[in-house]
Amino acid sequence: MTSRNRALLAAGAWGLTVSAVLVAVPLSLRDRLPDPLATHWSGSVPDGSMSFTQNLLFSVAMAVVVLAVMVGIALHGTAFDRRLSRAYWWGTLFGWGLFVVGAELSIMSANLDVPVWTQAKSLGWDVVAVLAVAAAGGILAGFLFRGEPDQATPEGEAPPRLRLRPGQRSVWVSRVSNLWLVAVTAGSALLTVAFGALTLAGLMPGAGGPLFGVAALVLVCGLLTSSVTVRITEDGVAIGFGPLGWPVRRIRLSKIERAWSEQRFPSQVGGWGIRGVPGAAAIMLRGGDCLVLRYRSGGQLLVSIDDAARGAALLNALIDERVGA
Repeated sequence: MTSRNRALLAAGAWGLTVSAVLVAVPLSLRDRLPDPLATHWSGSVPDGSMSFTQNLLFSVAMAVVVLAVMVGIALHGTAFDRRLSRAYWWGTLFGWGLFVVGAELSIMSANLDVPVWTQAKSLGWDVVAVLAVAAAGGILAGFLFRGEPDQATPEGEAPPRLRLRPGQRSVWVSRVSNLWLVAVTAGSALLTVAFGALTLAGLMPGAGGPLFGVAALVLVCGLLTSSVTVRITEDGVAIGFGPLGWPVRRIRLSKIERAWSEQRFPSQVGGWGIRGVPGAAAIMLRGGDCLVLRYRSGGQLLVSIDDAARGAALLNALIDERVGA
């Protein structure tokens, strides 16, 4: 049985298990629950409700929709081509299931034995516990089922090494940006200024501060991940983030075993942005040409960047030059 077929079988069994829990637990407690149920809280105060049936259908739909997406990715995508992709697939499958079950059990506990939904108990630390269990379960599933390490690229497929004349100094620089992230960053910058001004003017009491904080956080994340610059010199590789190329991650030449270029896409590494599990990390801003570095320790780093083959060729030449020195 292939890894894809095993995953589909596990997805079906896990989906049935999660759905059974989401249906059986509320039905077994129905006589001890109010109708409607409190399903949303503002701090410690319940401020939203659903009927028993609506809540039941909603929780099952949350599980089934994501399960269907994961099955679709397994059938038609490249989720099992790479170890990192497999780890994200399994982690999402089990982590999301645990989250939905945990959220439903928390709602049941808060509504248990209360006469009306407005008197439902506060969730308190339940939310933190649910998120922690879901995250831990997802990470564990991704680790356990990630499969064998990716096979190294055959030497015949490696890019040709450049011939460097004695004493010649060479530099390779390339940069790539994600236009969607740039647009989001620009929008969040405008919102940060707007919310900040409204908060200072006292026109958004209470809500202005949190909205300003969220917009500022999105702005900072966007600045760091909307573009990347890679520079290869005799000192090694420098990866700069954002429009100013800062912060910079530096990788010494002595740590790199070899480099090559590959065509890789977000679905193969778990999505856009900075992704990674122990031993395999990716900086994915757009699908297509990517520079892949293999460390002497056995790990890999992938960066989506233009003209990656030329950069890999120079890096391999510099490595050979240092080894031969």
